Amino acid sequence: MKIIKGLIPYVLILVAVILIRIYVVTPAFVSGTSMSPTLKDNDLVLLKKFDKTYKRFDIVVVRLPEENLIKRVIGLPGETLEYKDHVLYINGKKVDDKFASITSDFSLEGSFNIYKIPDNCYFVMGDNRGSSLDSRRLGCFTKDDIKGKVTFSLIPFKKVK
Repeated sequence: MKIIKGLIPYVLILVAVILIRIYVVTPAFVSGTSMSPTLKDNDLVLLKKFDKTYKRFDIVVVRLPEENLIKRVIGLPGETLEYKDHVLYINGKKVDDKFASITSDFSLEGSFNIYKIPDNCYFVMGDNRGSSLDSRRLGCFTKDDIKGKVTFSLIPFKKVK
């Protein structure tokens, strides 16, 4: 009985850690160069899972069948989106995309034959536009496809935000 009483605090701590990792925050490793220069290959980031509100330019982790991708939210539900002469236009208005490398011309109509981003969907892209598998090829991601928002870069330590 004394042994069981002694184990209870450790079991409670273990349960709390598991629940926090499942529902609140979890670490994620960056794989590849598609988010360079913001995030580099093998950087360790902290993923906030409980906040399901996404704004333009948030960095998120999206789920694919065989892997997860870390990308930046560019387009929100109900918006039109176009890159013309390396400039981002949302709903026909120029938007300063200070995170991107040079981006080739692109439009939703030209690539997906849709005018607006569907409800409950997000258009995501890597910062290294020339080397990024993202919504330009994969299409929009639903809110359920997004695992969470990147809040901190843990490793390397000099990049902690």
